[in-house]
Amino acid sequence: MYKRWLSTMWAPVLLAQPPGPALHPLSPLTSAEITAAVEILKAAAKTDGQTRFSLLALQEPPKAAMLRYRPGDAVERRVFAILQQPQPGKVSEAVVDLAARKLVSFRDVPGAQPMILLSDINATTGIVRADPGWQAAMRKRGITDFDQIQIDPWSAGMEMGPEEKGRRIVRGVSHYLGTAKNAYARPIEGVVAYVDLNERRVFKLIDTGVVPVPRATADFDEASVGPLRAAPRPLDIRQPRGPSFEVDGNEVRWQNWRFRFSVHPREGLVLHTVSYQDQGRPRSVLHRASLSEMYVPYGDPSQTWVFRNVFDEGEYGVGKLFDSLAADTDVPSNAVLFDSVFADDAGKPYVQPRTVALYERDGGLLWKHQDFESGVNQSRRARDLVLHGIATVGNYDYGFAWVFHQDGSLELEAQLTGIMQPKAVSGPHAAEEHAHLVAPNIAAPHHQHFFNFRLDLDVDGAGSNRVVEIDTAPQPPGPDNPSKTGMLVRRTILRTEREAQREVSMASSRKWKIESTSARNALGQATGYLLVPGENSVPMAAPDSWYRKRAGFVNHHLWVTPFEESERNAAGAYPNQTPGNEGLPRWVKGNRSIENTDVVVWYTFGVTHIPRPEEWPVMPVHRAGFKLLPAGFFSRNPALDVPVAATGRE
Repeated sequence: MYKRWLSTMWAPVLLAQPPGPALHPLSPLTSAEITAAVEILKAAAKTDGQTRFSLLALQEPPKAAMLRYRPGDAVERRVFAILQQPQPGKVSEAVVDLAARKLVSFRDVPGAQPMILLSDINATTGIVRADPGWQAAMRKRGITDFDQIQIDPWSAGMEMGPEEKGRRIVRGVSHYLGTAKNAYARPIEGVVAYVDLNERRVFKLIDTGVVPVPRATADFDEASVGPLRAAPRPLDIRQPRGPSFEVDGNEVRWQNWRFRFSVHPREGLVLHTVSYQDQGRPRSVLHRASLSEMYVPYGDPSQTWVFRNVFDEGEYGVGKLFDSLAADTDVPSNAVLFDSVFADDAGKPYVQPRTVALYERDGGLLWKHQDFESGVNQSRRARDLVLHGIATVGNYDYGFAWVFHQDGSLELEAQLTGIMQPKAVSGPHAAEEHAHLVAPNIAAPHHQHFFNFRLDLDVDGAGSNRVVEIDTAPQPPGPDNPSKTGMLVRRTILRTEREAQREVSMASSRKWKIESTSARNALGQATGYLLVPGENSVPMAAPDSWYRKRAGFVNHHLWVTPFEESERNAAGAYPNQTPGNEGLPRWVKGNRSIENTDVVVWYTFGVTHIPRPEEWPVMPVHRAGFKLLPAGFFSRNPALDVPVAATGRE
């Protein structure tokens, strides 16, 4: 199954395109630019035939340069690369100037472990299958056809003993595929192969004892699930005049919104330079918004599960795992689809087709009032614009949708689906302390999904923002509140990084306002946007556990830092095999001022997943996320000017 997944998700289409017209500074890299960058590195003797590219992406211009940029200005195009050199354990970073065709900088990064690459994934299967100890463990379980076993390479987590120090490790977990399509239905419990990717061998094997491999398959294609319900009658989504948005390169204009987007090989879907046209005047909202890190810790402390705490972004790269989207199922039929260009492990460019969808959808009721006396109704139907991509990371699938609304609000929706990571249990109804039974002989361990989004907000301009915590509380009884029904709102300005390490509070309906310290609306109020939490969780691992040390950003729902170009990833640049305390926990130690400056808001939300049988063998989509709502950004409802004709009815 894993190999079949790779063959569809990693089927590159090679490009050979000539250089095109002048690009915008934030336009994604072209195949010609990727090829040129690799040639420059080769010419500088920084790569050879054995070098692997962990990352090759556009190095976005400094923010200060982007704020000064005007159409027609000269464009500097640079490429940032992370190289895994042939010498074991040697990792280097390079910056290449494409216009000057020169190497700008090159440095080694001691102790870093880059992301797990496609070549690592492919190599793991062969290494494990060839290991005599692993073969003996399979024979103990009655399995002799090793080609029918799917081996998933799990990131190592933290180094867990002296024998692991200095190695580049993945931990091979086995599932029996046989003639089925879904190998996860038949986990081979109790066996984990520790693979040294540099030495290309299994250096340690864990076998905690035989648990019978489940016999039942759990395929979920139409031919496998049994009788199907009657299909609903057709629902046509038609736009006979085409979509209402305009796209120029990677810039989108729709209903007063204007923004750019890209797919970063590590971060996935990225928003750039988001602004709102307010009565013809462009007003900045966001400079850049992206998934900063994704962390999935499992709650089973047993020997064959304790290492399973994975940084899906920093250890695997979410962008390069974006699917080719299917119209009418992944996204609606009216979606406009965009390809992405990446570099493979050898630095060769390829196209991943249809990675991003842009589409309009019905947004429900926008606003309404029916006059009680006259019966006159005034109402408007909303239209949404959705920018959508889906990444498949092994067994799980994650959708990310940025939704733009006509009332000036913006929301992020994370969509969790795919197959839960299961374990085999000894009996068809066996109880498990750290898991829930989801099928006979199959239990799914409890786990959590944490997402951290980096939001570089520039509300009405960069350099003059602050963050205010908004809490609502009952007014204390007294002469000013004799009925004991008063309700007050408390504003707390977060002045330093330490003050801004905050948690969600249901009791006070807590929100955070990112507001301008210089711009005012017609009512004299500071213009701003509210960060409104959705579903959230707190980490279940103990504060001094190595889970929490590796992913320190989960310790708080909100972090705020002053803008710093190099601070991009909440768990640090190299979370693979890190002992932790990198990223946000390290950056905020200086307790820098965050008042009246260019602020970056880091928001963490979590989903605590206690599995249900209804989520097996593939789970219905679970949605979580947050909203950004204008708060004083406008002086009245900005959607008043939406005409009735905006329903789009022909």
